Amino acid sequence: MYELIIDGKLGKSSTGELLNILNPANGEIIATVPQAGPEEIEKAVSAAAKAFPKWKGIKPRDRARLLRKLAEAIESNADRLAMLETKNVGKPIRDTLGEVQSVAETFYYYAGAVDKHMGHTIPTQGDGQLLTFREPIGVVGLITPWNFPLPIASWKIAPALACGNTIVLKPASLTPLTALELGRLALEVGIPEGVLNVVPGPGSVVGDRMTEHPLIEKLSFTGSTEVGAQIMKKAADTIKNVSLELGGKSPSIVFDDADIEKAAYTSVSGVFENTGQNCCARSRIFVQKNIYDTFVDYFTEYTKALVVGDPENKDTELGPLASSHQRHTSLSYVDKGMEQGAELLYGGKIPEHTNKNGFFLEPAILTNVTNDMAVAREEIFGPVASIITFDEEEEVLNLANDTPFGLSGSIWTNDNSRIFRMSRELKTGVLSVNSVSSVHLEAPFGGVKQSGIGRELGLAALDHYSELKTVFIAYE
Repeated sequence: MYELIIDGKLGKSSTGELLNILNPANGEIIATVPQAGPEEIEKAVSAAAKAFPKWKGIKPRDRARLLRKLAEAIESNADRLAMLETKNVGKPIRDTLGEVQSVAETFYYYAGAVDKHMGHTIPTQGDGQLLTFREPIGVVGLITPWNFPLPIASWKIAPALACGNTIVLKPASLTPLTALELGRLALEVGIPEGVLNVVPGPGSVVGDRMTEHPLIEKLSFTGSTEVGAQIMKKAADTIKNVSLELGGKSPSIVFDDADIEKAAYTSVSGVFENTGQNCCARSRIFVQKNIYDTFVDYFTEYTKALVVGDPENKDTELGPLASSHQRHTSLSYVDKGMEQGAELLYGGKIPEHTNKNGFFLEPAILTNVTNDMAVAREEIFGPVASIITFDEEEEVLNLANDTPFGLSGSIWTNDNSRIFRMSRELKTGVLSVNSVSSVHLEAPFGGVKQSGIGRELGLAALDHYSELKTVFIAYE
């Protein structure tokens, strides 16, 4: 039985309602978690507001030491946290072990940034001196998704704490376990009571109240574009500082001068990693016509070779989807694609060798796709790849940009001039060349258009968890 973390104490919910947490590999309940209600949000926000002056006032090096201690605690508990994430989300253990290490590295990184986030002195025409200061915002509300529960929580928590803010964290109702464990570790290493409060619960209750609460001055949300739009509307009444990392429908563009086999092999993980439950998934694969057959042969070969099965097995590469709803959605898109004229080349079926109570699905390859089909325009968040042909660079640039999203993408070419042309013209926040790597701890991450506002990671994240103050000091 897990408990909420409010003001440094573990406790139940006044609602008396519980969240049953399932293992998506077998459908079994692995934990129960109290479902926070309005009363818990009030307590959590009050605790964070009360703790803010003390946390803000801690000397930068002392705050950095606490963040390093939390990073060390994460490393010490890596095996346990990784297995918990695997059981809760269905990710292969080989992936969650790497993710937990990345979480520790995130806290180490922002521990090192605590005393290096500075203001400026500015030349002025007046008889005096202009200075700027970076100051913490106050109480920040963080709402995290179910597909990368622990890593994305760390992307928000670490820079927020580094800047001196206090936190109310709402993890996804589907996958709250590692967030609660992280909250416990924070208390164990000495982060003061009330600085990090963890309150799982439904978005319609917990998320809405956080969005509207006047004492929460900053809100950071990762999730769907639809919910992000609702958050912006509700946050308007309190003129809340909002950053959003939302949906995507990212392109992978393969030109005929690329290493075709490498592009095909790497594109398999680019779309099917985390069973396709990835906002950066390159699920629209544009292939130049004269190499189309070769690319598709390689891509299909490497897709068929993926090991789908029990995520606790170290050899498994693709686990189940996180819920039965997500599998149903993926299957419905495969059907919709075929209804609109696409061909199902491979997959899109429930594997016979997997647990019948789990939420497994073979990765699906759809060919004969056009850019106006639902499978090419809407975020599926499942293991479904759409392969589209093109002739020339200008054509594919228009096709790739013809989407409301703009999060990530890849270009495959050995033409240096083309690399720079395409990099400047593709409307996306993150772009990889001859790679599918979207996330780099040291660099800003985020989208344009309906893929979001603001940036996570890198030093840029610190700007989103602090306010600029300008001071003019007159000379006597």
